[in-house]
Amino acid sequence: MELTTVWFVLIAFLWTGYLVLEGFDFGVGMLMRLLARDETERRVLLNTIGPVWDGNEVWLIVAGGATFAAFPEWYATLFSAYYVPLFVILVALIVRAVGFEYRHKRSEPEWKRRWDHAIVFGSVVPAVLWGVALAGIVHGIPLDADHDFVGSLADLVTPYALLGGVVTLTVFITHGAFFIALKTVGDIRHRARALGLRWGGVAAVVTLVFVTWTAGRDGDLSVRVAAVVAVATFLAGLVAARAGREGWAFTGTALAVAAVATMLFLALFPDVMPSTLGSGTLTTTNAASTPYTLEIMTWVAAAFTPIVIGYQAWSYWVFRRRIGVHHIPA
Repeated sequence: MELTTVWFVLIAFLWTGYLVLEGFDFGVGMLMRLLARDETERRVLLNTIGPVWDGNEVWLIVAGGATFAAFPEWYATLFSAYYVPLFVILVALIVRAVGFEYRHKRSEPEWKRRWDHAIVFGSVVPAVLWGVALAGIVHGIPLDADHDFVGSLADLVTPYALLGGVVTLTVFITHGAFFIALKTVGDIRHRARALGLRWGGVAAVVTLVFVTWTAGRDGDLSVRVAAVVAVATFLAGLVAARAGREGWAFTGTALAVAAVATMLFLALFPDVMPSTLGSGTLTTTNAASTPYTLEIMTWVAAAFTPIVIGYQAWSYWVFRRRIGVHHIPA
């Protein structure tokens, strides 16, 4: 396998890992005001993701850095075309992080309520825009022969891209609700599972439409297989949730997110930034760094990636126990 293909697969793996992990903590953030009935329950929700949310964002940093180093032409065109959406995502992520850090600094209810809204905003915006961006990239954007973006913001907001945003929004809410159900005890656990089932019904419908659309516009067998896996695992997660098996329910939504992301990268390959103008398409070949750079990167990735994954797995294992309102000090 050529190194350009290896690095396309690695980057797809990093973005998929980011969407699976950050997807559920986006979901928890979006449910802050919807699921919790009082301040104690909101602190329970925050504590379910408190030890892991910043580690999940490491995947975004590594994925972005790997894209820049392995495919600089892809990175440059991507950030030129999606400058405004990516800037909005960055602002939302900063607002969300500040909300996590500042809401407990003062005890006034109004102070906490404002930061709760910041966390909800910082969770909803990336959840939608990541879906819009990923689907938009697969759909293609206007690039000239020099691989420069020659369109406007309106060219990025196609019906297919918007549907991608609805899919990530609804699936992440379901994913987050099942994570809360998996990590909590008592009444909040049952309400989270019921809420996940309600949102899961909506998410199942829009996901089915989206993967059918994607498989229909791309005749590749691997894309169709990934689409079937996405729908099957998501429905299996809903069935498990209805049976009270939160672990399997969360596993189902995690696999569904991974399958949808895999389907999009399979539909994209061997292109990395298709052009809707018939010329200027960036591929894994014309967007890649030099073979020597890719070789050095491969050795570095082989040495450090298992360490990072092992450390994060250990963190999840340490904080694996369920929590409830009785764990929150008055």
